[in-house]
Amino acid sequence: MTAKEKLLLWSQSMTEGYQGIRCDNFTTSWRDGKLFNAVIHRHYPRLIDMGKVYRQTNLENLEQAFGVAERDLGVTRLLDPEDVDVPHPDEKSIITYVSSLYDVMPRVDVHDGARANDLELRWQEYYELVTLLLQWIRHHVTIFEERKFPSSYAEIELLWHQFLKFKEAELPVKEFDKSHSKQIYQSFESAVHAGQVKVPPGYHPIDVEKEWGRLHVAILERERLLRIEFERLEKLQRIFSKVQMESGLCDDHLSHLDSLLQKDIALLNAGKPAQHTAEVDRELDKAENTIRLLFNDVQILKDGRHPQAEQMYRRVYRIHERLVNLRSDYNLRLKVSTVQVPITQSQQSTSMKVRPELDDVTLHYVQDLLAWVEENQRRIEKAEWGSDLPSVESQLASHRGLHQTVEDFKSKIERAKSDEGQLSPVSKGTYREYLGKLDLQYGKLLNSSKFRLRNLESLNAFVTAATKELMWLNDKEEEEVNYDWSDRNTNMTVKKENYSGLMRELELREKKVNDIQAIGDKLVRDGHPGKKTVEAFTAALQTQWSWILQLCCCIEAHLKENTAYYQFFADVKEAQDKMKKMQESMKKKYSCDRSTTATRLEDLLQDAAEEKEQLNEFKTLLSGLNKKSRTIIQLKPRNSITPIKGKLPIQAVCDFKQQEITVHKGDECALLNNSQPFKWKVLNRSGNEAVVPSVCFLVPPVNKEAVDSVSSLDSSLQQMTSMWQILHINMKSLLSWQYLMRDFTQIRSWNIAMLKTMKPEDYRMVMRNLEVHYQDFMRDSQDSQLFSPNDRIQVEEDYTKVSQHFDSLLSSMEKGQQDETLCKNYICEIKDLRLRIEDCELQTVARIRKPVAKEPLKECSQKRTEQQKVQVEIEGLKKDLDKVSVKTQQVLASPQQPASAPLLRSELDVTVQKMDHVYMLSSVYLEKLKTVDMVIRNTQGADGVLKQYEDCLREVHAVPSDIKEVEIQRSKLK
Repeated sequence: MTAKEKLLLWSQSMTEGYQGIRCDNFTTSWRDGKLFNAVIHRHYPRLIDMGKVYRQTNLENLEQAFGVAERDLGVTRLLDPEDVDVPHPDEKSIITYVSSLYDVMPRVDVHDGARANDLELRWQEYYELVTLLLQWIRHHVTIFEERKFPSSYAEIELLWHQFLKFKEAELPVKEFDKSHSKQIYQSFESAVHAGQVKVPPGYHPIDVEKEWGRLHVAILERERLLRIEFERLEKLQRIFSKVQMESGLCDDHLSHLDSLLQKDIALLNAGKPAQHTAEVDRELDKAENTIRLLFNDVQILKDGRHPQAEQMYRRVYRIHERLVNLRSDYNLRLKVSTVQVPITQSQQSTSMKVRPELDDVTLHYVQDLLAWVEENQRRIEKAEWGSDLPSVESQLASHRGLHQTVEDFKSKIERAKSDEGQLSPVSKGTYREYLGKLDLQYGKLLNSSKFRLRNLESLNAFVTAATKELMWLNDKEEEEVNYDWSDRNTNMTVKKENYSGLMRELELREKKVNDIQAIGDKLVRDGHPGKKTVEAFTAALQTQWSWILQLCCCIEAHLKENTAYYQFFADVKEAQDKMKKMQESMKKKYSCDRSTTATRLEDLLQDAAEEKEQLNEFKTLLSGLNKKSRTIIQLKPRNSITPIKGKLPIQAVCDFKQQEITVHKGDECALLNNSQPFKWKVLNRSGNEAVVPSVCFLVPPVNKEAVDSVSSLDSSLQQMTSMWQILHINMKSLLSWQYLMRDFTQIRSWNIAMLKTMKPEDYRMVMRNLEVHYQDFMRDSQDSQLFSPNDRIQVEEDYTKVSQHFDSLLSSMEKGQQDETLCKNYICEIKDLRLRIEDCELQTVARIRKPVAKEPLKECSQKRTEQQKVQVEIEGLKKDLDKVSVKTQQVLASPQQPASAPLLRSELDVTVQKMDHVYMLSSVYLEKLKTVDMVIRNTQGADGVLKQYEDCLREVHAVPSDIKEVEIQRSKLK
């Protein structure tokens, strides 16, 4: 099965159980993006919502899959949605990308189907359980970190009971789920270590325990704050119940007094004496004391910001107004009883005697009115303006009621004016003075009330706006002060977005704050009677604005340092991944043996040289990271679960001032306690201790974790460098060995004939290469893991044998060259001898062919003499030829015959034959000359005998007839 078919089979297995999703190929099956999402969802269901996938368009599905794979799985974005959502997507591109997905997915042994399925089920159960548990934990941590509580006692009581129910019922169940998830994890922990299951960040049981620890801390803090708030509101509720009950009783009591008062007035009108005057007077004093205590309790409710405090204040105020009215009626109506009784008892008294008493009661009434006006004038003049929004609102609401009462008081003044007709002429002057004074004081009171009402309304508008901005600033302060800048919060994108959002909000709020500041300044310049409150709010607003700007400086510093922190560790992680990948690649790529070809080794060595450059680049990178590691801040101490030991140096990043401590930007302080994540116990240089927001400080370098991470990288780099050197030496030794083996094979194939056809510089070059390769091999194999000492000894022996073989060939070739030279010399000698032999032959043949002239004997003797000289020369040549022949036979007898040997042999044979021929010719010729000389000489003797015979015959003129005579004559002739 090919790799493509295996990948297709894997992709098809990923789509099992996904309705409407099939994988038939690597082109159109992937176009709609559903298959990419299904592959990711199969192993990481939390990352993909398949319900959403079925509703989205092709481009949206593709963008989602590529984005999730790049962001959460680290898969490089090799494709764009527009490249895939086409009629015929590129097959190779999709195969490459799917291979990248395959590489990051958890591995499961396909040969053990049942075990793999069980492992997947257990992992799915664990993942879903931990996901729900973490969501539950984070949800409740967010709820418990909320510092705003209900203002009503009923709501806080309900919240308290819900919290207790949570601890008693819900928390134990989730704790059991946590323990159960840990047991499930332990059941497949070995598969995690083996790489069969990849646990996402934050899903390890240790991470769950950390989150559970955060929840536990939040629960304890929530319980403490709830208890404090519950006790506070419980106390206020008791006071509220008391005020409610006592005000009701007081109201009922005043109703009773009112009924008694009305009875006495009825008795008086009937001419009878009042019966309850003393009781009413006494009870009115008692009610006045009760109302005074009720006002004190209402003020406590106001200070505690009880939601019904204002309602209680109005109720008590109405009771107080009722008391005032009863007191006025009592003074005006009942006190005349001392006058009316005598009239009813005695009709004889004169009217002049009664009128002074009536005048006195009327005067007392107007005096009470004047006293009420003066009292309320003093009350307005001495009234507070409020120091915060609730108190200002309370003052405004209270004064609105008072102002209404003042306006309604006009009717009583009119009644007092109408009573002027009942006075005697003697009392009218005094009464008019009182009325004038009453009008004057009432006008003053009314103006003062209106003035206070206007100022309270403007103050309330200012304080409301300022409080709104202060609350916003306080909320932002709390949000930023409580922001997690520890190593638990790793999302820098969210941090930067939060800061950008804060800056945008501050820009929008700045105009509002400036407008409020301008209003406050104007109120102060105009002499507003509540300017202390205005100045306090203006100063608070300015202080809070300055503080939020200081927090912005802190955030900028934290963003800068956090960015450097996470970028540093991201660079370290990237370097680790690259080095790990490179190390694995080197192990896989450069693992060679003796079967690896020289060409492949040359390519690998070239690649290794490039990777050496990468190692050098890594070294430069590590040098930079090492420098950066000395500048990386510490984030772990910001985590409360990481307790510090002793005093930890910290550095202020903004100015901070409170009663206990003052810190300036850049000051070096000491962290004493970090048990609270957002409030640190700090010691400044002056020796003052205080709890300060942790956002105001950085924990400066050196970060041991950062330094150790670079040290670890450096160790890994050294290991990689050592491994590279070993692999490089192995490959170099292998290449040298391959070159050497090739040289051995080449040289062993040589013979003298081949050597003779080669140019000397060619075979010398081969031998030089052999020497170089041999030296390279001996040097490289010294530390090589692929060649043992026995291998080196064997190569030395082979090298020696090959060198000897070459030396032998070269020696033989040189000897052959010498023999060749000798052959050529001998050929020349033989040729010279043959020429001389031929010359002798020519001389001999010429003499042979030359006829004998008149004096044959003389010429024959001369020829013989000359031929003998030639014979001597031929014999000399024959000796020389014999010598050359002996030498030539030695050359021709050698095993490696020179190239001229055949010619030499041929020349020698021809010359020897020629020599034999000429020598025989000369010898025969000499013998013939001897014979001829002898013949000539004998012939000349026979001629004389013949002449004698002829003379004898001439002398015999007749032939004897006698036989005897004939015989005698013949004997004589003989």
